Amino acid sequence: MTTRICIIRHGETDWNLEKRIQGQTDIPLNATGRAQALAMAYNAAHHQFSAIYSSDLSRALDTAQGLAERLGLEVKTLPQLRERHYGIFQGLTAAEGERLHPAAHARYAARDPDYDFETGETLRDLAERAIAGIAWLARHHSGQTIAAVSHGGVLDVLYRKATGRTLEAPRDFKIPNCALNWFHIDGHGWHLETWGDRHHLENVLVESPE
Repeated sequence: MTTRICIIRHGETDWNLEKRIQGQTDIPLNATGRAQALAMAYNAAHHQFSAIYSSDLSRALDTAQGLAERLGLEVKTLPQLRERHYGIFQGLTAAEGERLHPAAHARYAARDPDYDFETGETLRDLAERAIAGIAWLARHHSGQTIAAVSHGGVLDVLYRKATGRTLEAPRDFKIPNCALNWFHIDGHGWHLETWGDRHHLENVLVESPE
Protein backbone atom coordinates (compact mmCIF):
# COMPACT_ATOMS: atom_id res chain seq x y z
CA MET A 1 0.00 0.00 0.00
CA THR A 2 1.00 3.62 -0.51
CA THR A 3 1.87 6.02 2.29
CA ARG A 4 1.71 9.73 1.45
CA ILE A 5 3.90 12.00 3.56
CA CYS A 6 3.93 15.79 3.55
CA ILE A 7 7.34 16.85 4.89
CA ILE A 8 7.66 20.48 5.97
CA ARG A 9 10.73 22.47 6.89
CA HIS A 10 10.33 24.49 10.10
CA GLY A 11 9.68 28.24 10.04
CA GLU A 12 12.37 30.88 9.97
CA THR A 13 14.74 31.57 12.89
CA ASP A 14 17.11 34.45 13.56
CA TRP A 15 20.04 32.15 12.78
CA ASN A 16 18.53 31.49 9.35
CA LEU A 17 18.60 35.24 8.71
CA GLU A 18 22.22 35.45 9.88
CA LYS A 19 23.18 32.47 7.68
CA ARG A 20 24.37 30.79 10.86
CA ILE A 21 24.60 26.99 10.92
CA GLN A 22 22.10 25.73 13.48
CA GLY A 23 22.47 21.97 13.32
CA GLN A 24 21.12 20.54 16.55
CA THR A 25 21.39 23.82 18.47
CA ASP A 26 17.85 24.51 19.68
CA ILE A 27 17.08 27.92 18.18
CA PRO A 28 13.44 29.13 18.40
CA LEU A 29 11.29 30.53 15.62
CA ASN A 30 11.37 34.28 15.11
CA ALA A 31 8.29 36.42 14.40
CA THR A 32 8.43 35.66 10.67
CA GLY A 33 8.82 31.96 11.40
CA ARG A 34 5.72 31.97 13.58
CA ALA A 35 3.77 33.76 10.83
CA GLN A 36 4.98 31.22 8.29
CA ALA A 37 3.94 28.35 10.58
CA LEU A 38 0.47 29.84 10.99
CA ALA A 39 0.03 30.34 7.25
CA MET A 40 1.21 26.78 6.61
CA ALA A 41 -1.18 25.41 9.23
CA TYR A 42 -4.20 27.11 7.64
CA ASN A 43 -3.29 25.73 4.22
CA ALA A 44 -2.19 22.23 5.19
CA ALA A 45 -5.21 21.73 7.44
CA HIS A 46 -7.30 21.33 4.26
CA HIS A 47 -5.64 17.93 3.89
CA GLN A 48 -6.72 14.93 5.96
CA PHE A 49 -3.73 13.76 7.97
CA SER A 50 -3.86 10.63 10.12
CA ALA A 51 -0.89 11.73 12.24
CA ILE A 52 1.61 14.56 12.64
CA TYR A 53 5.26 13.97 13.51
CA SER A 54 8.08 16.37 14.23
CA SER A 55 11.75 16.65 15.04
CA ASP A 56 12.21 17.18 18.77
CA LEU A 57 13.93 20.56 18.25
CA SER A 58 11.71 23.47 19.24
CA ARG A 59 11.75 25.26 15.87
CA ALA A 60 10.19 22.17 14.29
CA LEU A 61 7.89 21.31 17.20
CA ASP A 62 6.46 24.82 17.34
CA THR A 63 5.90 24.77 13.58
CA ALA A 64 4.05 21.45 13.84
CA GLN A 65 1.94 22.50 16.81
CA GLY A 66 -0.22 24.98 14.91
CA LEU A 67 -1.16 22.38 12.30
CA ALA A 68 -1.88 19.80 14.99
CA GLU A 69 -4.17 22.19 16.86
CA ARG A 70 -6.18 22.97 13.74
CA LEU A 71 -6.68 19.26 13.09
CA GLY A 72 -7.26 18.19 16.67
CA LEU A 73 -4.20 15.94 16.68
CA GLU A 74 -1.16 15.60 18.92
CA VAL A 75 2.37 16.05 17.64
CA LYS A 76 4.49 12.93 17.99
CA THR A 77 8.25 13.49 18.12
CA LEU A 78 10.64 11.38 16.08
CA PRO A 79 14.36 11.96 16.79
CA GLN A 80 15.31 10.68 13.31
CA LEU A 81 13.81 13.92 11.93
CA ARG A 82 16.41 16.06 13.74
CA GLU A 83 18.77 18.25 11.78
CA ARG A 84 22.31 17.06 11.13
CA HIS A 85 24.83 17.69 13.91
CA TYR A 86 27.44 20.02 12.42
CA GLY A 87 30.01 19.64 15.19
CA ILE A 88 32.57 22.45 15.21
CA PHE A 89 30.53 24.40 12.63
CA GLN A 90 27.43 24.79 14.78
CA GLY A 91 26.90 28.46 15.62
CA LEU A 92 29.20 29.66 12.82
CA THR A 93 28.36 31.21 9.49
CA ALA A 94 29.88 29.54 6.46
CA ALA A 95 32.25 32.50 6.13
CA GLU A 96 33.37 32.10 9.75
CA GLY A 97 33.81 28.39 9.21
CA GLU A 98 36.01 29.00 6.17
CA ARG A 99 38.17 31.48 8.10
CA LEU A 100 38.50 29.42 11.31
CA HIS A 101 38.57 25.91 9.82
CA PRO A 102 39.61 26.16 6.14
CA ALA A 103 40.29 22.43 5.66
CA ALA A 104 36.97 21.50 7.25
CA HIS A 105 35.16 24.11 5.15
CA ALA A 106 36.62 22.65 1.97
CA ARG A 107 35.16 19.25 2.83
CA TYR A 108 31.84 20.88 3.77
CA ALA A 109 31.69 22.79 0.48
CA ALA A 110 32.52 19.61 -1.44
CA ARG A 111 29.72 17.72 0.34
CA ASP A 112 32.17 15.07 1.53
CA PRO A 113 29.73 12.35 2.69
CA ASP A 114 32.14 10.98 5.29
CA TYR A 115 33.19 14.18 7.06
CA ASP A 116 31.77 14.63 10.58
CA PHE A 117 32.99 18.14 11.56
CA GLU A 118 35.17 16.44 14.21
CA THR A 119 32.38 16.21 16.81
CA GLY A 120 29.30 15.94 14.60
CA GLU A 121 27.60 13.68 12.10
CA THR A 122 28.55 12.68 8.58
CA LEU A 123 26.28 13.40 5.65
CA ARG A 124 26.07 9.66 5.03
CA ASP A 125 24.97 9.02 8.62
CA LEU A 126 22.37 11.78 8.40
CA ALA A 127 20.95 10.23 5.22
CA GLU A 128 20.77 6.76 6.76
CA ARG A 129 19.08 8.12 9.89
CA ALA A 130 16.54 10.26 8.06
CA ILE A 131 15.69 7.63 5.45
CA ALA A 132 15.24 5.00 8.16
CA GLY A 133 12.91 7.34 10.06
CA ILE A 134 10.70 8.02 7.04
CA ALA A 135 10.69 4.32 6.12
CA TRP A 136 9.49 3.56 9.66
CA LEU A 137 6.67 6.08 9.27
CA ALA A 138 5.70 4.54 5.93
CA ARG A 139 5.48 1.06 7.47
CA HIS A 140 3.50 2.19 10.51
CA HIS A 141 1.10 4.35 8.50
CA SER A 142 0.61 2.17 5.44
CA GLY A 143 -2.29 3.41 3.35
CA GLN A 144 -2.50 6.71 5.25
CA THR A 145 -1.53 10.34 4.70
CA ILE A 146 0.65 11.92 7.37
CA ALA A 147 2.66 15.10 7.96
CA ALA A 148 6.16 15.53 9.37
CA VAL A 149 8.03 18.73 10.27
CA SER A 150 11.79 18.57 9.95
CA HIS A 151 14.84 20.55 8.76
CA GLY A 152 16.67 21.64 5.63
CA GLY A 153 19.42 19.03 5.90
CA VAL A 154 16.92 16.22 6.32
CA LEU A 155 14.81 17.41 3.39
CA ASP A 156 17.95 17.64 1.28
CA VAL A 157 18.76 13.94 1.68
CA LEU A 158 15.11 12.86 1.31
CA TYR A 159 14.84 14.78 -1.97
CA ARG A 160 17.94 12.97 -3.20
CA LYS A 161 16.56 9.60 -2.11
CA ALA A 162 13.33 10.15 -4.05
CA THR A 163 15.00 11.56 -7.18
CA GLY A 164 18.07 9.32 -7.34
CA ARG A 165 20.62 12.10 -6.82
CA THR A 166 23.85 11.42 -5.02
CA LEU A 167 24.76 12.98 -1.68
CA GLU A 168 27.82 14.60 -3.26
CA ALA A 169 25.98 16.36 -6.09
CA PRO A 170 25.68 20.15 -5.64
CA ARG A 171 22.30 21.29 -4.39
CA ASP A 172 20.38 22.88 -7.26
CA PHE A 173 17.03 23.08 -5.51
CA LYS A 174 15.66 25.36 -2.80
CA ILE A 175 14.24 24.23 0.54
CA PRO A 176 11.90 27.04 1.64
CA ASN A 177 10.74 27.40 5.22
CA CYS A 178 7.20 26.05 5.76
CA ALA A 179 6.72 24.89 2.17
CA LEU A 180 4.82 21.63 1.59
CA ASN A 181 6.84 18.78 0.08
CA TRP A 182 4.82 15.72 -0.86
CA PHE A 183 6.27 12.22 -1.14
CA HIS A 184 4.67 8.84 -1.49
CA ILE A 185 6.26 5.50 -0.68
CA ASP A 186 5.00 2.20 -2.03
CA GLY A 187 6.26 -1.21 -3.08
CA HIS A 188 8.07 0.37 -6.03
CA GLY A 189 10.09 2.83 -3.95
CA TRP A 190 10.11 6.50 -3.04
CA HIS A 191 8.40 9.08 -5.25
CA LEU A 192 8.40 12.88 -5.13
CA GLU A 193 4.98 14.33 -5.96
CA THR A 194 5.34 18.05 -5.23
CA TRP A 195 8.31 20.08 -4.05
CA GLY A 196 8.37 23.51 -2.41
CA ASP A 197 4.65 24.39 -2.51
CA ARG A 198 4.58 27.76 -0.77
CA HIS A 199 1.65 29.55 -2.33
CA HIS A 200 0.27 30.04 1.19
CA LEU A 201 3.34 32.14 2.04
CA GLU A 202 2.85 34.84 -0.60
CA ASN A 203 2.42 37.55 2.02
CA VAL A 204 5.10 36.22 4.39
CA LEU A 205 8.88 36.59 4.04
CA VAL A 206 10.08 33.18 2.87
CA GLU A 207 13.54 33.63 1.37
CA SER A 208 15.75 32.74 4.34
CA PRO A 209 18.95 30.73 3.94
CA GLU A 210 19.46 27.32 5.46
